Amino acid sequence: MASDFEPSATGPKPWSLTVSPARALQGSCVVAPDKSLTHRAIMLSSLAEGSSSIRHPLFAEDCERTLSAFKAMGIAIQRSANELTIHGQGLHGLKTSPHPIDCGNSGTTMRLLAGILAAQPMRSTLVGDASLSRRPMDRIIEPLTRMGAKILAQDKGYPPLEITGCRPLAPLRWRTPIPSAQVKSSILLAGLFADGETSMEEPVLSRDHTERMLPQFGVPIGRRGHAVSVRGPARLTPATVEIPGDLSSAAFFLVAACLLPGSELRVTGVGVNPTRTGVLEVLRMMGARVHLEGVRTLGGEPTCDIVVRAAPLRGTIIQGSLIPRLIDEIPVLAVAATQAEGTTEIRDAAELRVKESDRIGLLAEELDRLGARITPRSDGLLIHGPTRLRGGEVQSHGDHRLAMSLAVAGLLAEGEVRIHDVTCVDTSFPGFWQLLEQLVVR
Repeated sequence: MASDFEPSATGPKPWSLTVSPARALQGSCVVAPDKSLTHRAIMLSSLAEGSSSIRHPLFAEDCERTLSAFKAMGIAIQRSANELTIHGQGLHGLKTSPHPIDCGNSGTTMRLLAGILAAQPMRSTLVGDASLSRRPMDRIIEPLTRMGAKILAQDKGYPPLEITGCRPLAPLRWRTPIPSAQVKSSILLAGLFADGETSMEEPVLSRDHTERMLPQFGVPIGRRGHAVSVRGPARLTPATVEIPGDLSSAAFFLVAACLLPGSELRVTGVGVNPTRTGVLEVLRMMGARVHLEGVRTLGGEPTCDIVVRAAPLRGTIIQGSLIPRLIDEIPVLAVAATQAEGTTEIRDAAELRVKESDRIGLLAEELDRLGARITPRSDGLLIHGPTRLRGGEVQSHGDHRLAMSLAVAGLLAEGEVRIHDVTCVDTSFPGFWQLLEQLVVR
Protein backbone atom coordinates (compact mmCIF):
# COMPACT_ATOMS: atom_id res chain seq x y z
CA MET A 1 0.00 0.00 0.00
CA ALA A 2 1.25 3.43 -0.90
CA SER A 3 0.32 6.62 0.91
CA ASP A 4 1.07 10.29 0.64
CA PHE A 5 0.48 13.59 2.37
CA GLU A 6 -0.93 16.27 0.14
CA PRO A 7 -0.12 19.89 1.02
CA SER A 8 -2.42 22.68 -0.05
CA ALA A 9 -2.56 26.44 0.16
CA THR A 10 -4.86 26.23 3.18
CA GLY A 11 -2.85 23.62 5.05
CA PRO A 12 -2.25 19.89 4.91
CA LYS A 13 -4.94 17.63 3.52
CA PRO A 14 -5.69 14.22 5.04
CA TRP A 15 -3.62 11.26 4.00
CA SER A 16 -4.62 9.30 0.92
CA LEU A 17 -3.70 5.66 0.53
CA THR A 18 -3.66 3.23 -2.39
CA VAL A 19 -4.74 -0.38 -1.82
CA SER A 20 -3.60 -2.97 -4.36
CA PRO A 21 -5.35 -6.26 -5.17
CA ALA A 22 -4.41 -9.21 -2.95
CA ARG A 23 -4.31 -12.97 -3.50
CA ALA A 24 -5.02 -13.97 0.11
CA LEU A 25 -4.80 -13.13 3.79
CA GLN A 26 -2.60 -15.48 5.77
CA GLY A 27 -1.36 -15.68 9.34
CA SER A 28 -2.32 -14.82 12.89
CA CYS A 29 -2.95 -11.38 14.34
CA VAL A 30 -4.17 -9.39 17.32
CA VAL A 31 -6.56 -6.54 16.53
CA ALA A 32 -7.12 -3.30 18.40
CA PRO A 33 -8.55 -3.56 21.94
CA ASP A 34 -12.28 -3.08 22.32
CA LYS A 35 -13.30 0.56 22.02
CA SER A 36 -16.68 0.25 23.74
CA LEU A 37 -15.17 -1.49 26.75
CA THR A 38 -12.30 0.98 27.04
CA HIS A 39 -14.69 3.95 27.18
CA ARG A 40 -16.78 2.33 29.90
CA ALA A 41 -13.80 1.18 31.95
CA ILE A 42 -12.39 4.73 32.00
CA MET A 43 -15.72 6.19 33.10
CA LEU A 44 -16.49 3.67 35.82
CA SER A 45 -12.91 3.76 37.13
CA SER A 46 -13.19 7.54 37.44
CA LEU A 47 -16.39 7.18 39.49
CA ALA A 48 -14.99 4.47 41.77
CA GLU A 49 -13.64 5.24 45.24
CA GLY A 50 -9.96 4.42 44.79
CA SER A 51 -7.50 3.27 42.14
CA SER A 52 -8.51 0.96 39.29
CA SER A 53 -6.42 -0.69 36.60
CA ILE A 54 -7.38 -1.08 32.95
CA ARG A 55 -5.19 -3.60 31.14
CA HIS A 56 -4.76 -3.51 27.36
CA PRO A 57 -6.97 -0.45 26.77
CA LEU A 58 -7.45 1.05 23.35
CA PHE A 59 -5.29 4.12 22.87
CA ALA A 60 -7.17 5.61 19.92
CA GLU A 61 -8.57 9.07 19.33
CA ASP A 62 -12.11 8.30 20.52
CA CYS A 63 -10.92 6.83 23.83
CA GLU A 64 -8.37 9.62 24.26
CA ARG A 65 -11.32 12.02 24.25
CA THR A 66 -12.83 10.19 27.21
CA LEU A 67 -9.50 10.21 29.04
CA SER A 68 -9.05 13.93 28.43
CA ALA A 69 -12.57 14.65 29.67
CA PHE A 70 -11.96 13.06 33.05
CA LYS A 71 -8.51 14.60 33.38
CA ALA A 72 -10.15 17.98 32.81
CA MET A 73 -12.57 17.15 35.64
CA GLY A 74 -9.76 16.45 38.11
CA ILE A 75 -9.20 12.68 37.78
CA ALA A 76 -5.56 11.61 38.06
CA ILE A 77 -4.62 9.08 35.39
CA GLN A 78 -1.33 7.26 34.88
CA ARG A 79 -0.54 5.32 31.73
CA SER A 80 2.01 2.88 30.44
CA ALA A 81 2.26 1.07 27.11
CA ASN A 82 -0.48 -1.43 28.00
CA GLU A 83 -2.20 -0.20 31.13
CA LEU A 84 -4.09 2.70 32.67
CA THR A 85 -4.25 3.41 36.39
CA ILE A 86 -7.15 5.68 37.24
CA HIS A 87 -7.52 7.21 40.68
CA GLY A 88 -11.26 7.51 41.06
CA GLN A 89 -12.86 10.12 43.29
CA GLY A 90 -16.29 8.58 43.76
CA LEU A 91 -19.61 9.64 42.31
CA HIS A 92 -19.32 13.20 43.58
CA GLY A 93 -15.62 13.86 43.16
CA LEU A 94 -15.63 15.41 39.69
CA LYS A 95 -14.69 19.07 39.32
CA THR A 96 -15.89 21.61 36.80
CA SER A 97 -13.84 21.51 33.63
CA PRO A 98 -12.14 24.85 32.96
CA HIS A 99 -13.13 24.62 29.29
CA PRO A 100 -15.74 22.91 27.09
CA ILE A 101 -15.17 19.17 26.91
CA ASP A 102 -14.26 18.22 23.34
CA CYS A 103 -15.66 14.78 22.48
CA GLY A 104 -14.15 14.88 18.99
CA ASN A 105 -15.81 12.24 16.82
CA SER A 106 -16.91 10.07 19.74
CA GLY A 107 -20.64 9.67 20.20
CA THR A 108 -19.96 7.24 23.05
CA THR A 109 -18.01 9.89 24.94
CA MET A 110 -20.73 12.50 24.54
CA ARG A 111 -23.78 10.38 25.24
CA LEU A 112 -22.40 8.41 28.18
CA LEU A 113 -20.69 11.40 29.72
CA ALA A 114 -23.98 13.32 29.51
CA GLY A 115 -25.52 10.72 31.83
CA ILE A 116 -22.78 11.31 34.40
CA LEU A 117 -22.81 15.10 34.10
CA ALA A 118 -26.60 15.15 34.50
CA ALA A 119 -26.00 14.41 38.19
CA GLN A 120 -23.13 16.83 38.84
CA PRO A 121 -24.03 20.12 40.59
CA MET A 122 -22.18 22.17 37.99
CA ARG A 123 -22.52 23.42 34.43
CA SER A 124 -20.67 21.56 31.69
CA THR A 125 -20.45 21.98 27.94
CA LEU A 126 -19.90 19.09 25.55
CA VAL A 127 -18.75 19.82 22.00
CA GLY A 128 -17.70 17.64 19.07
CA ASP A 129 -16.30 17.75 15.58
CA ALA A 130 -18.37 18.48 12.49
CA SER A 131 -19.52 14.86 12.20
CA LEU A 132 -20.54 14.49 15.85
CA SER A 133 -22.32 17.85 15.69
CA ARG A 134 -24.70 16.31 13.14
CA ARG A 135 -25.64 13.37 15.34
CA PRO A 136 -28.97 13.52 17.24
CA MET A 137 -28.81 13.85 21.01
CA ASP A 138 -32.52 14.24 21.72
CA ARG A 139 -32.71 10.54 22.56
CA ILE A 140 -30.63 11.18 25.70
CA ILE A 141 -31.78 14.74 26.34
CA GLU A 142 -35.40 13.74 26.99
CA PRO A 143 -34.79 11.00 29.60
CA LEU A 144 -32.02 12.91 31.38
CA THR A 145 -34.23 16.00 31.53
CA ARG A 146 -37.02 13.95 33.07
CA MET A 147 -34.53 12.85 35.74
CA GLY A 148 -33.92 16.51 36.64
CA ALA A 149 -30.99 17.73 34.55
CA LYS A 150 -31.19 20.87 32.44
CA ILE A 151 -29.76 20.36 28.95
CA LEU A 152 -29.57 22.99 26.25
CA ALA A 153 -28.78 21.91 22.70
CA GLN A 154 -28.78 23.31 19.21
CA ASP A 155 -31.96 23.16 17.13
CA LYS A 156 -33.41 19.64 16.88
CA GLY A 157 -31.20 18.36 19.69
CA TYR A 158 -27.75 18.51 18.11
CA PRO A 159 -24.47 19.29 19.90
CA PRO A 160 -23.03 21.31 21.53
CA LEU A 161 -24.77 20.35 24.78
CA GLU A 162 -24.83 22.58 27.83
CA ILE A 163 -25.65 20.48 30.89
CA THR A 164 -26.59 21.77 34.31
CA GLY A 165 -26.67 18.82 36.67
CA CYS A 166 -29.12 18.03 39.44
CA ARG A 167 -28.47 16.29 42.78
CA PRO A 168 -30.12 13.97 43.45
CA LEU A 169 -31.59 12.84 40.16
CA ALA A 170 -35.06 11.33 40.13
CA PRO A 171 -35.26 7.63 39.23
CA LEU A 172 -36.75 6.83 35.84
CA ARG A 173 -38.45 4.02 33.98
CA TRP A 174 -37.75 4.51 30.29
CA ARG A 175 -38.80 2.64 27.19
CA THR A 176 -37.18 3.38 23.86
CA PRO A 177 -38.44 2.33 20.42
CA ILE A 178 -34.86 2.32 19.08
CA PRO A 179 -32.36 -0.10 20.64
CA SER A 180 -29.19 1.81 21.48
CA ALA A 181 -26.38 0.83 23.82
CA GLN A 182 -25.30 4.46 24.10
CA VAL A 183 -28.75 5.66 25.19
CA LYS A 184 -29.16 2.72 27.56
CA SER A 185 -25.74 3.30 29.09
CA SER A 186 -26.33 7.04 29.49
CA ILE A 187 -29.52 6.38 31.45
CA LEU A 188 -27.94 3.63 33.58
CA LEU A 189 -24.98 5.86 34.43
CA ALA A 190 -27.37 8.63 35.47
CA GLY A 191 -29.25 6.02 37.49
CA LEU A 192 -26.17 5.46 39.66
CA PHE A 193 -26.85 8.91 41.16
CA ALA A 194 -30.65 8.66 41.42
CA ASP A 195 -32.59 8.06 44.61
CA GLY A 196 -34.22 4.75 43.71
CA GLU A 197 -34.38 2.30 40.81
CA THR A 198 -33.81 3.43 37.24
CA SER A 199 -34.69 1.05 34.42
CA MET A 200 -34.32 1.07 30.67
CA GLU A 201 -36.30 -1.17 28.33
CA GLU A 202 -35.63 -1.60 24.60
CA PRO A 203 -37.44 -3.67 21.95
CA VAL A 204 -34.43 -5.92 21.34
CA LEU A 205 -31.19 -6.18 23.26
CA SER A 206 -28.41 -3.82 22.27
CA ARG A 207 -24.80 -4.18 23.42
CA ASP A 208 -24.69 -5.00 27.13
CA HIS A 209 -21.13 -4.00 28.03
CA THR A 210 -22.25 -1.49 30.67
CA GLU A 211 -24.44 -4.06 32.40
CA ARG A 212 -21.60 -6.59 32.40
CA MET A 213 -19.01 -4.14 33.70
CA LEU A 214 -20.96 -2.46 36.50
CA PRO A 215 -20.93 -5.58 38.74
CA GLN A 216 -17.12 -5.62 38.48
CA PHE A 217 -17.26 -2.24 40.23
CA GLY A 218 -19.64 -3.54 42.89
CA VAL A 219 -22.94 -2.34 41.40
CA PRO A 220 -25.71 -4.97 41.13
CA ILE A 221 -27.75 -5.04 37.94
CA GLY A 222 -31.39 -6.04 37.58
CA ARG A 223 -32.57 -7.78 34.42
CA ARG A 224 -36.09 -8.59 33.29
CA GLY A 225 -36.69 -9.46 29.66
CA HIS A 226 -35.34 -6.59 27.57
CA ALA A 227 -35.20 -4.26 30.58
CA VAL A 228 -32.15 -3.58 32.73
CA SER A 229 -32.01 -1.55 35.95
CA VAL A 230 -29.73 -0.08 38.60
CA ARG A 231 -30.53 1.24 42.05
CA GLY A 232 -29.01 4.44 43.31
CA PRO A 233 -27.36 6.10 44.98
CA ALA A 234 -24.65 3.56 44.26
CA ARG A 235 -21.08 3.17 45.45
CA LEU A 236 -18.42 1.98 43.02
CA THR A 237 -15.44 0.02 44.32
CA PRO A 238 -12.12 -0.13 42.39
CA ALA A 239 -11.58 -2.94 39.88
CA THR A 240 -9.09 -4.41 37.46
CA VAL A 241 -10.53 -4.62 33.95
CA GLU A 242 -9.02 -6.66 31.11
CA ILE A 243 -9.92 -5.44 27.61
CA PRO A 244 -10.17 -8.09 24.85
CA GLY A 245 -9.78 -7.45 21.12
CA ASP A 246 -12.56 -5.56 19.36
CA LEU A 247 -14.81 -7.76 17.21
CA SER A 248 -15.82 -4.72 15.15
CA SER A 249 -12.15 -4.15 14.30
CA ALA A 250 -11.61 -7.85 13.59
CA ALA A 251 -14.55 -7.90 11.17
CA PHE A 252 -12.60 -6.21 8.36
CA PHE A 253 -9.96 -8.93 8.41
CA LEU A 254 -12.48 -11.73 8.83
CA VAL A 255 -14.49 -10.60 5.81
CA ALA A 256 -11.38 -10.17 3.65
CA ALA A 257 -10.21 -13.68 4.58
CA CYS A 258 -13.64 -15.11 3.72
CA LEU A 259 -13.52 -13.56 0.25
CA LEU A 260 -9.93 -14.00 -0.91
CA PRO A 261 -9.36 -17.58 -2.19
CA GLY A 262 -6.69 -19.50 -0.30
CA SER A 263 -6.96 -17.36 2.82
CA GLU A 264 -6.64 -18.73 6.32
CA LEU A 265 -6.56 -16.29 9.21
CA ARG A 266 -6.55 -16.54 13.00
CA VAL A 267 -7.51 -13.47 15.04
CA THR A 268 -6.59 -14.05 18.68
CA GLY A 269 -8.16 -12.82 21.89
CA VAL A 270 -11.32 -11.28 20.41
CA GLY A 271 -14.38 -10.43 22.49
CA VAL A 272 -17.44 -12.42 21.41
CA ASN A 273 -20.13 -10.89 23.57
CA PRO A 274 -23.46 -12.36 22.29
CA THR A 275 -24.83 -8.85 21.75
CA ARG A 276 -21.96 -8.22 19.30
CA THR A 277 -21.67 -11.48 17.35
CA GLY A 278 -24.27 -10.77 14.68
CA VAL A 279 -21.48 -10.36 12.12
CA LEU A 280 -20.32 -13.93 12.75
CA GLU A 281 -23.87 -15.27 12.42
CA VAL A 282 -24.40 -13.45 9.12
CA LEU A 283 -21.11 -14.68 7.70
CA ARG A 284 -22.13 -18.24 8.57
CA MET A 285 -25.56 -17.65 6.99
CA MET A 286 -23.68 -16.64 3.85
CA GLY A 287 -21.63 -19.85 3.90
CA ALA A 288 -18.41 -18.63 5.53
CA ARG A 289 -16.11 -21.05 7.33
CA VAL A 290 -15.82 -19.36 10.72
CA HIS A 291 -14.73 -21.21 13.86
CA LEU A 292 -14.37 -20.08 17.48
CA GLU A 293 -11.58 -21.69 19.48
CA GLY A 294 -10.55 -21.49 23.13
CA VAL A 295 -13.59 -19.64 24.45
CA ARG A 296 -12.83 -18.09 27.83
CA THR A 297 -13.89 -15.13 29.98
CA LEU A 298 -11.81 -11.96 30.08
CA GLY A 299 -12.95 -8.90 32.00
CA GLY A 300 -16.47 -10.28 32.28
CA GLU A 301 -16.65 -10.77 28.51
CA PRO A 302 -16.53 -14.04 26.53
CA THR A 303 -13.31 -14.06 24.50
CA CYS A 304 -11.79 -16.49 21.99
CA ASP A 305 -9.67 -16.94 18.88
CA ILE A 306 -11.54 -16.72 15.59
CA VAL A 307 -10.33 -18.81 12.65
CA VAL A 308 -11.59 -18.06 9.14
CA ARG A 309 -10.94 -19.88 5.88
CA ALA A 310 -12.00 -18.68 2.45
CA ALA A 311 -15.27 -20.04 1.05
CA PRO A 312 -17.85 -19.06 -1.58
CA LEU A 313 -20.57 -16.83 -0.10
CA ARG A 314 -24.25 -16.55 -0.96
CA GLY A 315 -26.66 -13.67 -0.54
CA THR A 316 -28.89 -13.39 2.50
CA ILE A 317 -31.34 -11.13 4.33
CA ILE A 318 -30.06 -9.11 7.30
CA GLN A 319 -32.85 -7.61 9.38
CA GLY A 320 -34.73 -7.38 12.66
CA SER A 321 -33.06 -8.29 15.94
CA LEU A 322 -29.76 -8.96 14.15
CA ILE A 323 -29.28 -5.29 13.29
CA PRO A 324 -28.35 -3.93 16.77
CA ARG A 325 -25.86 -6.80 17.10
CA LEU A 326 -23.94 -5.85 13.94
CA ILE A 327 -24.76 -2.20 13.28
CA ASP A 328 -21.07 -1.22 13.02
CA GLU A 329 -20.23 -4.17 10.77
CA ILE A 330 -22.84 -3.48 8.10
CA PRO A 331 -20.41 -1.51 5.89
CA VAL A 332 -17.96 -4.39 5.59
CA LEU A 333 -20.78 -6.93 5.27
CA ALA A 334 -21.99 -4.87 2.30
CA VAL A 335 -18.57 -5.39 0.72
CA ALA A 336 -18.92 -9.12 1.34
CA ALA A 337 -22.35 -9.03 -0.33
CA THR A 338 -20.85 -7.64 -3.55
CA GLN A 339 -18.97 -10.93 -3.90
CA ALA A 340 -21.76 -13.26 -2.77
CA GLU A 341 -23.89 -15.29 -5.17
CA GLY A 342 -27.35 -13.75 -5.38
CA THR A 343 -29.01 -10.82 -3.67
CA THR A 344 -28.38 -9.52 -0.17
CA GLU A 345 -30.96 -7.27 1.52
CA ILE A 346 -30.19 -5.18 4.57
CA ARG A 347 -33.35 -3.92 6.31
CA ASP A 348 -34.27 -2.12 9.56
CA ALA A 349 -30.94 -0.28 9.63
CA ALA A 350 -32.10 3.34 9.41
CA GLU A 351 -29.81 4.09 12.37
CA LEU A 352 -26.93 3.98 9.87
CA ARG A 353 -28.19 7.28 8.49
CA VAL A 354 -27.11 9.07 11.70
CA LYS A 355 -23.79 7.41 12.48
CA GLU A 356 -20.41 9.11 11.90
CA SER A 357 -21.76 9.65 8.39
CA ASP A 358 -24.85 8.63 6.44
CA ARG A 359 -23.42 5.15 6.04
CA ILE A 360 -26.27 3.95 3.84
CA GLY A 361 -26.03 6.69 1.25
CA LEU A 362 -22.26 7.09 1.25
CA LEU A 363 -21.52 3.37 1.24
CA ALA A 364 -23.73 2.93 -1.82
CA GLU A 365 -22.13 5.93 -3.51
CA GLU A 366 -18.54 4.83 -2.94
CA LEU A 367 -19.01 1.13 -3.74
CA ASP A 368 -20.87 2.16 -6.90
CA ARG A 369 -17.66 3.95 -7.99
CA LEU A 370 -15.94 0.55 -7.87
CA GLY A 371 -18.63 -1.16 -9.92
CA ALA A 372 -20.84 -2.64 -7.22
CA ARG A 373 -24.54 -3.14 -7.97
CA ILE A 374 -25.91 -1.56 -4.83
CA THR A 375 -29.12 0.38 -4.19
CA PRO A 376 -29.67 2.48 -1.07
CA ARG A 377 -33.02 2.34 0.69
CA SER A 378 -34.40 4.42 3.53
CA ASP A 379 -33.48 1.76 6.07
CA GLY A 380 -30.86 -0.35 4.33
CA LEU A 381 -29.31 -1.61 1.12
CA LEU A 382 -30.04 -3.96 -1.77
CA ILE A 383 -26.87 -5.56 -3.15
CA HIS A 384 -26.57 -7.88 -6.15
CA GLY A 385 -23.59 -10.18 -6.50
CA PRO A 386 -21.18 -11.40 -7.41
CA THR A 387 -19.61 -8.30 -8.95
CA ARG A 388 -16.11 -7.85 -10.29
CA LEU A 389 -15.00 -4.69 -8.55
CA ARG A 390 -12.71 -2.34 -10.44
CA GLY A 391 -10.06 0.08 -9.31
CA GLY A 392 -10.80 3.74 -8.76
CA GLU A 393 -10.78 6.66 -6.34
CA VAL A 394 -13.08 6.75 -3.33
CA GLN A 395 -13.67 8.91 -0.27
CA SER A 396 -14.05 7.90 3.37
CA HIS A 397 -15.98 11.08 4.19
CA GLY A 398 -14.16 11.08 7.52
CA ASP A 399 -15.85 7.82 8.61
CA HIS A 400 -13.39 5.27 9.98
CA ARG A 401 -15.55 2.23 9.28
CA LEU A 402 -16.25 3.35 5.74
CA ALA A 403 -12.51 3.82 5.16
CA MET A 404 -11.64 0.32 6.40
CA SER A 405 -14.50 -1.25 4.44
CA LEU A 406 -13.24 0.42 1.26
CA ALA A 407 -9.81 -1.01 2.02
CA VAL A 408 -11.32 -4.51 1.99
CA ALA A 409 -12.97 -3.68 -1.33
CA GLY A 410 -9.55 -2.58 -2.60
CA LEU A 411 -8.08 -5.99 -1.83
CA LEU A 412 -10.77 -7.59 -4.00
CA ALA A 413 -10.73 -5.14 -6.91
CA GLU A 414 -9.09 -5.76 -10.27
CA GLY A 415 -7.13 -2.52 -10.06
CA GLU A 416 -5.75 -0.19 -7.46
CA VAL A 417 -8.19 1.63 -5.20
CA ARG A 418 -7.15 5.01 -3.86
CA ILE A 419 -8.90 6.01 -0.64
CA HIS A 420 -8.90 9.66 0.37
CA ASP A 421 -9.09 10.84 4.00
CA VAL A 422 -7.84 7.76 5.80
CA THR A 423 -6.59 9.47 8.97
CA CYS A 424 -10.08 8.94 10.42
CA VAL A 425 -9.16 5.27 10.97
CA ASP A 426 -7.15 6.36 14.00
CA THR A 427 -10.38 7.08 15.86
CA SER A 428 -10.81 3.34 16.45
CA PHE A 429 -7.88 1.36 15.01
CA PRO A 430 -4.40 2.87 15.02
CA GLY A 431 -2.11 0.47 13.18
CA PHE A 432 -4.85 -0.89 10.90
CA TRP A 433 -2.96 -0.23 7.67
CA GLN A 434 0.29 -1.74 8.95
CA LEU A 435 -1.47 -4.88 10.16
CA LEU A 436 -3.32 -5.27 6.87
CA GLU A 437 -0.04 -5.04 4.97
CA GLN A 438 1.52 -7.73 7.18
CA LEU A 439 -1.27 -10.22 6.49
CA VAL A 440 -1.74 -9.64 2.76
CA VAL A 441 -0.27 -12.12 0.25
CA ARG A 442 0.23 -10.75 -3.25
